[in-house]
Amino acid sequence: MKVARKALKKRPITVPQVKETLEAIGEERLNQFQRRSLDFASKFSKVDPGMAETLVNKLVEQFELEEEEAVQVVNCMPESIQEIRVFLAGGRKIVETSRLERILAFLDEYRKRE
Repeated sequence: MKVARKALKKRPITVPQVKETLEAIGEERLNQFQRRSLDFASKFSKVDPGMAETLVNKLVEQFELEEEEAVQVVNCMPESIQEIRVFLAGGRKIVETSRLERILAFLDEYRKRE
């Protein structure tokens, strides 16, 4: 008999963090859905988990993004201002181009480190 588990806290995490979490459980212990999630995360992770967390924190602190927006930006690592706008337009807020350029330059710096 399976015991229902209660979530202790809820917060968005990046695709690389999902990959790291599922790998820590061990593939042999994963159910079918978790294996598919691990496969997806392995294919689509753009940065390593530690860097992903650093990027999210800096996007929130330095660029005043919402955590959910920062997670989506890190998941996709957009390469143009137009791509960044897609993630920030969800709330229908107007974001000045100079801010988007700074975010893009910030992401480019981390892309060069890989």
